[in-house]
Amino acid sequence: MRRRNLLMAAAGAFLLAGAAAAQGAAKALVDQAKAQGVVGEQSDGFLGFVTSSPDPALRAAVAEINAGRAQVYREAAARNGVTAEAAGAAAFQQVVQSRLKPGEYYRVGSGAWTRK
Repeated sequence: MRRRNLLMAAAGAFLLAGAAAAQGAAKALVDQAKAQGVVGEQSDGFLGFVTSSPDPALRAAVAEINAGRAQVYREAAARNGVTAEAAGAAAFQQVVQSRLKPGEYYRVGSGAWTRK
C-alpha cells in the first residue's frame, strides 16, 4: 500500500513539474500534434510518434517535453525509493491516461496505438 501511495505522489509530481517543463511553443506544437493523431502518450510516461515522419520542429518539441518528464521521474523516484521507470508508469496510469481527450492516441507496453 505504501508503494502505491509513493507512486501516486510521483504521478502528482508529474502534473506540477510537467506544466512548468512543457511551456510555450513546444507544448502548443505537441498538443496540436496529439489532436491530429501524430503524437500519442505511452504507458512509460513519455510521448511517442504515432506516425513515422514528423517534422523536425515537432521532433524537437517531443524531445524537449520528454526530457522534462524524464527529469521529473528521476526526481520522484529518488524521493520515493522507486525506479524512474516505475514513476513514469505511475504518471501514465494516475494522471496522463485520465486526461486523454477523445481522438488522442495512447499505447500500452509495446502494443499498437489505440485511439481514445
